[in-house]
Amino acid sequence: MDSKDLSSALLTSDTSYPGPPGPGREPSECHSPGRSPGVPGGRRRKAWSCSLLAASLVGAFGSSFLYGYNLSVVNAPTLYIKAFYNETWERRHGHPIDPDTLTLLWSVTVSIFAIGGLVGTLMVKMIGKILGRKHMLLVNNGFAISAALLMACSLQAGAFEMLIVGRFIMGVDGGIALSVLPMYLNEISPKEIRGSLGQVTAIFICVGVFAGQLLGLPELLGKESTWPYLFGMIMVPALIQLVSLPFLPDSPQYLLFEKHDEAGAVKAFQKFLGKADVSRVMEEVLAESRVQRNIHLVSVLELLRAPFVRCQVITVVITMACYQLCGLNAIWFYTNSIFEKAGIPPRNIPYITLSTGGIEILAAVISGLVIERLGRRPLLIGGFGLMTLFFGILTITLKLQDRAPWVPYLSIVCILAIIASFCSGPGGIPFILTGELFQQSQRPAAFTIAGTVNWLSNFAVGLLFPFIQNLLSS
Repeated sequence: MDSKDLSSALLTSDTSYPGPPGPGREPSECHSPGRSPGVPGGRRRKAWSCSLLAASLVGAFGSSFLYGYNLSVVNAPTLYIKAFYNETWERRHGHPIDPDTLTLLWSVTVSIFAIGGLVGTLMVKMIGKILGRKHMLLVNNGFAISAALLMACSLQAGAFEMLIVGRFIMGVDGGIALSVLPMYLNEISPKEIRGSLGQVTAIFICVGVFAGQLLGLPELLGKESTWPYLFGMIMVPALIQLVSLPFLPDSPQYLLFEKHDEAGAVKAFQKFLGKADVSRVMEEVLAESRVQRNIHLVSVLELLRAPFVRCQVITVVITMACYQLCGLNAIWFYTNSIFEKAGIPPRNIPYITLSTGGIEILAAVISGLVIERLGRRPLLIGGFGLMTLFFGILTITLKLQDRAPWVPYLSIVCILAIIASFCSGPGGIPFILTGELFQQSQRPAAFTIAGTVNWLSNFAVGLLFPFIQNLLSS
């Protein structure tokens, strides 16, 4: 099968590319019924082991949850942070900050998160082979904790630079998390539930966005005196992951293919399968291990030059670029500003913003439940198609918002529909595809390419959106 056929098959099938033989060949103690592949109307047992669930939930809570949280956490305290910047500038220079300079500083504060993400993505390839998937996630918590301390103490110290540096470090954490976590989940999950488990990344991003919106309510931490605590809360998921993840095994694929630790891989399979006899699985994996043992990890340049995976690389680059450039991050970063420009009363904005987070979670969960039945491509194309439709309607409603009092609320409905369309497929599938389209030796380089495209696009949106908004308003 050539690269074009492989990409097409992966996007259209209701199961993922088999890849390395893994724990999906065997049932586990914790399971749920499903359709048997190749047997119409048949039944099968899905390998939902307790250790597998624990690894995915703990891993996602300290990783993709924090990414989502940091997308939305800067939204609620925007006015207070800008006032803090102005006060600090006036104290240092003796005059208020210029409005254009303030807009630039705020754009840098928001978008530098993406620059940190790019740095974190590039670090994965350099140190991922040494530390492994699990230990990379554990070390990553150090970035989250240090960033939280810097940002939480910035107001007390009277230094807005601490907030900006903290956002950068938090971006490093996000870059590592969004590269390592999908790899880890892909390598520990059985083939027949790999899509559903892969959606855990997207679900926890949505839960993180919702948590940032919830804690940012004026009744909670979204007040002038308490906004630094919004950033201090970042330490909680990081500490939970730091104390929980060591009790779970690393990826069996990593242990066997890259560390050549057969005993460690056996123990990992036993944990994830929930049973002692894993001889059949080990036989299948060892057969591939002998093939892969002398294959070195492919570099980014080698992967870009390889003609037999060119179609896969193009697929990943396009889907990851669309993930960011479709406009959802602009909504997450600047929700309050968008609703204010749409004519929504300021007192209602925090609660309408909260509803967007609830819609995100619901759509992501539904997508995770149906992805193996519907396949990747229908969810991906359908999601982007619906987003295009609702963005078009939103453009019209924003243009006509002064014509009738109900038009701004139609804009809200369009925004909620856009978010639901995004989270139903485009919000998680690009990360799943990156793990499924490449072999073990190519996977780190593939995630580096995908992460680079992801974070550069994120930076462009975060930096340019306020200026585009001001330009269009004038």
